[in-house]
Amino acid sequence: MMVKTKSRFSLTYKDPELDALIENTPHKTLAIWSADCAERVLPWFEEQFPQDVRPRQALAVCRTWIATGVFRMADIRKASLDAHAAARAVGIDSPARSAARAAGQAVATAHVVTHAIGGSLYALQAVHRAANPEDADAAVAVERTWQTGHLRALRQTENGAL
Repeated sequence: MMVKTKSRFSLTYKDPELDALIENTPHKTLAIWSADCAERVLPWFEEQFPQDVRPRQALAVCRTWIATGVFRMADIRKASLDAHAAARAVGIDSPARSAARAAGQAVATAHVVTHAIGGSLYALQAVHRAANPEDADAAVAVERTWQTGHLRALRQTENGAL
């Protein structure tokens, strides 16, 4: 008798097409994209922990940096660490925990551009954890398609603005 187990999502998930897009995308565009990825899954955290605003605040700090260009490392670091503390407070692996981590990575993109992929990957992990085991891989594929298409759209908007 074969026992069906839940598929596992690895944060080392690779997508060559997305990697190529990321390589040639400006820093602030990647921050927008990462924050948008995180925001799509944030309801899983907020529904479970409606009084904990730390992940939402992290995205607000990220968007303020994007809009103003004003960078204060203390603010970025605090917002990121607070979102990750909210994730730890969740305890168990869950969509809520992954969503909070996605927000923490998104705001950290202001400091180091390579954090942008972290917002995306934790969002995918949240989708994976929220799905029924038999549908998890398909749900991740749908979300990754959205993420890739959204980054393309952001790049087109950016190119049109030049």
